[in-house]
Amino acid sequence: MPNAAIRLFFIALAFGAKVALEDLHRKGRPRSISSEARAWIISLACSKPKDYGYASELWTNRALTRHIRDNCTEQGFPELSRLSGGTVSKILSKSNIKPHKISGYNERRDPGFKIKSAAILHTYKQVEVLREKANNGEDILTAYISYDEKPGIQAIGNVAPDLPPVPGVYPGISRDYEYKRYGTLSLLAGIDLLTGELYVRVFDRHRSKEFIEYLKYLDSAFPPEMKLVITLDNHSAHTSKETGEYLLTMPNRFSFVFTPTHASWLNIIECLFSKMTRSFLRGIRVSSKRNSRNAFSNILMS
Repeated sequence: MPNAAIRLFFIALAFGAKVALEDLHRKGRPRSISSEARAWIISLACSKPKDYGYASELWTNRALTRHIRDNCTEQGFPELSRLSGGTVSKILSKSNIKPHKISGYNERRDPGFKIKSAAILHTYKQVEVLREKANNGEDILTAYISYDEKPGIQAIGNVAPDLPPVPGVYPGISRDYEYKRYGTLSLLAGIDLLTGELYVRVFDRHRSKEFIEYLKYLDSAFPPEMKLVITLDNHSAHTSKETGEYLLTMPNRFSFVFTPTHASWLNIIECLFSKMTRSFLRGIRVSSKRNSRNAFSNILMS
């Protein structure tokens, strides 16, 4: 009886006829690349080509494979001399290494991060306490406002009308590649965290002058006996000499709570700006800078 038939016979006896008709799991072909060689490949991928005298900033699969082939024998891994790019991709994919990609991150540079972030979270807790008091009919003498600027909003106009989608022909809106630039706008906005009311002003720039104008706007919008606690970032306009001089003329009216450096995500107003970017600002076209300013004010104040 041939060896294959004998093997099937014993499999049928041990596991049954149905299993015998299928192939059992086997170890497969032994690895031709050692674990040490794989570790060396991964360490190369985790470095930069510039570390080895190349001009490139990032590895490509071809460049990394060529470098491995050229240097494997010297490093004690001669089995890699005929390594293919596909094998390199499989080794890196198994370790989830992608040396050709760059992702962003924010280094925590603020030594006072914990203290400042705790102050921000404390203001949000205070809003919860005030909301309960307001529901019980108590007078509220403090307003908590989440504030920030969104600068550089492009006021762009079409040079030709947009063409609508045509079923079966053009699936989306067609737009001429050329456009008119009318300039940029800066949106200064704050949310009253207790009421949810939005306070918006649109300017051409966002210097200390515009920030002071915004503070005057807030001052006129709230009763004089209320204290305004504003959460904001460390932009120079918020800490400038001009802003400080204005605040001295308004004692006990404003109180600033600054977010840590590179931690604007702690500020709730950023959620509004993110929503704006993904909604009505996405692909917006206007006929003039004034039209853009009016559109922002009408949409956000409605």
